[in-house]
Amino acid sequence: MTYEEKRINLVKQLILEKRIKTKEVEKAFLEVKREEFVPDKIKHYAYIDSPLEIGNGQTISAPHMVAIMVEGLDIKKGQKILEIGAGSGYHAAIVSKLVGNKGHAYTIERYSSLADNAKKNLEKSQIKNVTIEIGDGSEGLQKYAPYDRIYVTCAAPDIPKPLIEQLKDKGKLMIPVGRMISQLELIEKTNDKLHTKNLGGCAFVPLVGKYGF
Repeated sequence: MTYEEKRINLVKQLILEKRIKTKEVEKAFLEVKREEFVPDKIKHYAYIDSPLEIGNGQTISAPHMVAIMVEGLDIKKGQKILEIGAGSGYHAAIVSKLVGNKGHAYTIERYSSLADNAKKNLEKSQIKNVTIEIGDGSEGLQKYAPYDRIYVTCAAPDIPKPLIEQLKDKGKLMIPVGRMISQLELIEKTNDKLHTKNLGGCAFVPLVGKYGF
């Protein structure tokens, strides 16, 4: 079976499971080649719905979790997005398709080796509307703030204050909170008030840095 056939099968599975709910997200998942974002030695696992090791003790999230997060954030064309934890660049690649050419995704990665690799993966996939910075993601990325959407790909002990401050009014933030088994929280900011929705349990690597573990 070709990678394309495996990708189509995975998308069908995620639609059946109601992880992918919109045509926009379906299209993004079909366009982004996950095999280009996993290490060569495990490429054959690219379309198994599971997290995969990418080095530095980090993982590429399971496709169903990426789908849950992007669907929950309700990402629109033209938006400015901040991702905390670039990993291999896959999640940002999906987001890049959702924001389109007039939108932009900024992603901050703590490990320079992962950031360099993510840049190469995005270039290979001909994705130009993603900017990768190296730094402490728990402090957000003030340089390009404010953002329409912010999401965190690692579990935090609590919601980092800088992320709330860097979020636009009516903006949405998604973050796993808690060690080991975390709760995926969706926060909407309206007139400086926060409305939180719990999307259920999940497992992520821990967020490290000033506001991390």
